[in-house]
Amino acid sequence: YIAKDAKGAIDVTLIEPSKRYYTCFFSNLYLGGFRDYETLGHSYEGLAANGGVNVVHDWASAVDADAKSVRLASGASLGYDKLVLSPGIDLKYDSVPGYSPEAQGRMPHAWKSGTQVQLLKNQVQNMKQGGTLVMVAPPDPFRCPPGPYERVSMIANLLKQSNPGAKIIVLDPKEKFSKQALFMEGWEREYPGMVEWIPASIYGSIVSVNPETLEIETDLDTFKPDVATVIPAQKAGAIAALAGVTDGDWVPIVPASMQSRANPDIYVVGDASVASAMPKSGFAANSQAKVAANHIRGELTGSRVFPASFANTCWSLIGPENGVKVGAKYAAGEEAIEATDSFISQTGEGADLRKATYEESVGWYDSITSDMFS
Repeated sequence: YIAKDAKGAIDVTLIEPSKRYYTCFFSNLYLGGFRDYETLGHSYEGLAANGGVNVVHDWASAVDADAKSVRLASGASLGYDKLVLSPGIDLKYDSVPGYSPEAQGRMPHAWKSGTQVQLLKNQVQNMKQGGTLVMVAPPDPFRCPPGPYERVSMIANLLKQSNPGAKIIVLDPKEKFSKQALFMEGWEREYPGMVEWIPASIYGSIVSVNPETLEIETDLDTFKPDVATVIPAQKAGAIAALAGVTDGDWVPIVPASMQSRANPDIYVVGDASVASAMPKSGFAANSQAKVAANHIRGELTGSRVFPASFANTCWSLIGPENGVKVGAKYAAGEEAIEATDSFISQTGEGADLRKATYEESVGWYDSITSDMFS
């Protein structure tokens, strides 16, 4: 949007290590058998060919905020007038005792773009008949608040077809979660008796996980599943800390511009930012990026900067053509991004409305990925 709207007045460079990006959003639908994995993949060629963006496939290894430069893993450095960071999340592996980067091969988190979701699906498909899957859900705040529960739904859909006697147990450090009534209604209707949700008020805490035996010890009991997926606590991607803009785990921002509070020449959008009322979602990140782009264009060219407005919708699929959604509109307050209007699907909705909601989500996926990559 900066390159397009500035009409050549601003040079825009994207630093991105991967040549193909696989979206986290809709990866649950791959798990559930509703999408092929390759439909989640997108290249950056359109940005270079059509968007006027200089795409550099390399790792950003450091930021020198004083010199206003980014060092690349190749050894080169790029100078900037304005820097946008969208590093997503890093995982706090040690937030779950016994979990580690090495453990993710046996207990996949599948919470970042890449092949982890393929590993998890393979494990589910090869689970013994009548077996048990245990998910350790993450504490707030985390990427995609309804995501773990849509994942449960999609795994249940897969098991319903090939392993109907299987069971899914969710160990949740939270006492409530996004769209809880909708998911619980859906689990009972679509997968009766298959899903059991256990909050921390019942199981206490996770004492340890053992990736060799897959055992998960809690204050209540030791669970011995056939498949285990562990989603640990999260924090801003590492480059944000290297740039000196984090405060604790996340990056405080100026609501009207998405500038980091630590440095007005560094903007932070998406999951890494403290966006107050806005959840950490793909839709939210896209909305925040457009606010940042408008502000950067104004700063560098003197063009008009429009008042910041944001939006978000999170769709979730519970079962075949059983889609639900939650969302809101937001405005920039003095200290925080604040919700001005909101909506959520209701329990008891008819099949036609749920089907239309699912179809709406598919249209959104096609639209947002075209917006991002072409």
